[in-house]
Amino acid sequence: MNSCFVSSEECKTLSVEELFHRLESSSNGLSDSAAKERLLRCGPNLLEEKKKSVLLHFFSYFWGPIPWMIEFAAILSAILHHWPNLIIIIVLLIVNGLVGFFEEFQAGNAVEALKQNLAVKSLVKRDGIWKEIEAAALVPGDIIRLRLGNIIPADAKLIEGDYFSVDQSALTGESLPVSKQCGDPVYSGSIARQGEMVALVTATGKQTFFGKTAKLVEEAGTVSHFQKAVLQIGHFLIYLSLALALLLLAMQLARGASFLDLVQFVIILIVASIPVAMPAVLSVTMALGALRLSKFKAIVAKLESIEEMAGIDILCSDKTGTLTQNRLELGDPVVFQNGNPETLLVSAALASKKENEDPIDLAVLKGIKNPDLLKPYRQTHFKPFDPTIKRTEATVVAPEGNTFFVTKGAPQVVLALCNPENNHEILSAIDSFAQKGYRTLGVASSGDGKEWHFLGLLTLSDPLRDDAKATVEEAVSHGIRIKMLTGDNLAIAKEIAGNLGIGGKICSAEDLKKLGGEMDGVDGFAQVFPEHKYEIVKALQEKKHIVAMTGDGVNDAPALKQADVGIAVSGSTDAARSAASLVLTEPGLSVIIRAIEEARRIFERMNSYAIYRIAETIRIMFFMTLCILIYNFYPITALMIILLALLNDLPIMTIVYDHTLLNQTPVRWNMPRVLSVSSSLGAIGILESFLLIILAKTYFNLSLDELQTLIFLKLSIAGHLTLFVARTRNAFYFPPYPSPILFTAILGTQIFAALIVGFGLFLHPLPWAYIGYLWLYAVVWMFIEDGVKLFIYKLHESYT
Repeated sequence: MNSCFVSSEECKTLSVEELFHRLESSSNGLSDSAAKERLLRCGPNLLEEKKKSVLLHFFSYFWGPIPWMIEFAAILSAILHHWPNLIIIIVLLIVNGLVGFFEEFQAGNAVEALKQNLAVKSLVKRDGIWKEIEAAALVPGDIIRLRLGNIIPADAKLIEGDYFSVDQSALTGESLPVSKQCGDPVYSGSIARQGEMVALVTATGKQTFFGKTAKLVEEAGTVSHFQKAVLQIGHFLIYLSLALALLLLAMQLARGASFLDLVQFVIILIVASIPVAMPAVLSVTMALGALRLSKFKAIVAKLESIEEMAGIDILCSDKTGTLTQNRLELGDPVVFQNGNPETLLVSAALASKKENEDPIDLAVLKGIKNPDLLKPYRQTHFKPFDPTIKRTEATVVAPEGNTFFVTKGAPQVVLALCNPENNHEILSAIDSFAQKGYRTLGVASSGDGKEWHFLGLLTLSDPLRDDAKATVEEAVSHGIRIKMLTGDNLAIAKEIAGNLGIGGKICSAEDLKKLGGEMDGVDGFAQVFPEHKYEIVKALQEKKHIVAMTGDGVNDAPALKQADVGIAVSGSTDAARSAASLVLTEPGLSVIIRAIEEARRIFERMNSYAIYRIAETIRIMFFMTLCILIYNFYPITALMIILLALLNDLPIMTIVYDHTLLNQTPVRWNMPRVLSVSSSLGAIGILESFLLIILAKTYFNLSLDELQTLIFLKLSIAGHLTLFVARTRNAFYFPPYPSPILFTAILGTQIFAALIVGFGLFLHPLPWAYIGYLWLYAVVWMFIEDGVKLFIYKLHESYT
């Protein structure tokens, strides 16, 4: 093959035989060795992504308002020959840059690794055998099978099959699906809406007609409501710090303070007070949360959906595969008027195709105990199941050489083809099986494809998952209502819902308009089509519910997009996975519940961080400003502020690994509660610091240098003890206890702070006894802070 692709124009004009010759392929596909050689020569079926320079990305952490302020403070330190300050400021700058870069780099790698699990798969014929491979490994000349719900992985020409309909709206803007037939081209990125065909790949990757494939996983850059709220807090703290700094600057200049010294001090104070680590904490918390969720077989396609998961109060769950095992079992054949059970089973098997891996087809074929019964027959043509006609059909050559037709599908549809005399008897049997939760298939045969003879019914059942009932009970205990959605009839839906304990009020999807949006009392819906799912989600959202919706088909995509959390269940089509915010790689409702639990823990960590960060800013900025205005001296030096910022920022990064309470109800952002708790903790911190100054001046007769060292150590100790208070709504000495990594980080920084104070490194030394007294003092106040916190939480609970 001289070229790595066939142009779109050539794909249209050249015949299938000419394309086979041009691409050195055949109806049996390429050999594995030929495909590997072409992959090396033509490249993977991917688009080239522009990668950021790692070096430039690293330097970006030293460019921006916060780094500029730190750098300006460093320049002022050099001008004023404050060399210890300069060294520590440079260390602060580098540490902030390294921590931010490393954490975001790790988060990016984690998310990228998860996205790899969402790679599109394609059914390809290699060495004459159908196999599933990643679409990225496709090459021109490959033979692929395209099915309902697939995203077309490459440009191709249709070469075998009856009917195919594709949605090209994402590529061309055409709102309606386009019908295709043998000889027509299909383009990478379009979605198969109906039918099934075999195609010959003509171009891959950047050589495709549109030069791009459909985007399957949204970028993780969208900011969630929760992130926006936390960032708004960050901006508020910055403005508050700047306002207090300007007040301080004006007062001290009026008192005759040195301008350069004062500017340097104020800049360093602002840097220490504002939430420098906030962006890194946000990104790494979300990314590590996504990594944890992947261990529960739930892949987060959109990071911002983690926040929404934490607040889910209604879960609209598919029955099949989520509540049941999605493992169809074939019952005994049911025949009428002296029909032959073996003929019924063989005919149903001949109306199936193993290669399609359709669950019903596989169940029917598995029901044939003796596969030799099928060997004398030759299937010459097969129409797969289509939602519009609700049956399969096959053309078969019998051992005697005559051709006949077989079909299987929805019993009412097959009955309409045959119109047997005992129609009423058959319908009664169908209803009887439905009452017991069985699905039925009608089977018929025809000699000419026009006049059909009804052969009988096959019963199929999908048993409940072993953990389904317990998981439903667990969901209810977590404040989540399960609404079951199923395409099955009302009788089956009621039977399943009753067995699961979901509730008895099951309505038909046809009743949606009658309900008029009043769905709170409904426990589930039967005879649901994909368009109904969208209506159900919209109606529940209008009632202020946060709704999760499960789906697996291409037509589920609108509902998955509309839901607060769209969940593509295990085995979903590519189109469903691309629309969902959470993709499950394992069946069952328990996976979703585990994901919601983890999302609530992540939310709680972010909540704790917000409370701590607000309290610390109030504690440091207000105390410093008031102390300078009242006592006319700097309670701590610029160097101490830098050290304090370093000691605070390093442990706070480990909060993403902390143990948290699991809320038993859906969680939502409660700004009044966060502000009242954090403001109270901050106010107590200010009172605690002023009382220490009074005690030190009155009883200990410390020099200014010693007093500054004492206050520095107090701010360091009390800040981290406040983190222990803020991290839980329980008393701090009750579970959940801090994670080992958080506790070790805080312990390490406090040992370091005690050593530099005790040995006088960079600071005026303090006696070790004073360090011990200060720890006792801070611990006493820690209990006071905790008591106030518990009181405020109780107060808020009484009003809600």
